[in-house]
Amino acid sequence: MDRVIVNAGMGKGASVGTGYFHANKQTAETNFVAAIAQVEAAMEIFRAQNFGHLVNISSISAVRGFRRAMTVYAATKAALTSFSEGIRIDVMNTPIRVSCVHPGFIRSEINETVEKVPFIVDTETGCKALVKAIEKEKANSYAPSWPWAWLHWLVRIAPSSVIQKMS
Repeated sequence: MDRVIVNAGMGKGASVGTGYFHANKQTAETNFVAAIAQVEAAMEIFRAQNFGHLVNISSISAVRGFRRAMTVYAATKAALTSFSEGIRIDVMNTPIRVSCVHPGFIRSEINETVEKVPFIVDTETGCKALVKAIEKEKANSYAPSWPWAWLHWLVRIAPSSVIQKMS
């Protein structure tokens, strides 16, 4: 096996403390715990064969905390990003590569009913950008690279009041 792409994700959550623990828990289990299971299986194979490329699909939301339904989603994607880095460090100087791709907003089932989404691209454009990012095998990448390769830095340092308006 040459490459495994882990793309577990859902955004079913709600504001913390509003009676939707079950939805937040399901989001956390799908986005992070299920990803751990997939990564464990892939890395066991890669370690045995001493090569491979693990690709974790995170999210642009991993760079920062967001409110409402995005709170748990963003936290799980940040965990996946950190998890990827830890594995990458663990297999450093081996033929095993670990990438973490942070998609921006790509039209899909998870956001099909959301009307105002900044910088959203259609599914085909988004998929092509994801493939391009995966094939580069960079440690961290953003897809589509425009505008997310530079915009993620702004999202990180933006005041919380700006982030509140965005989500």
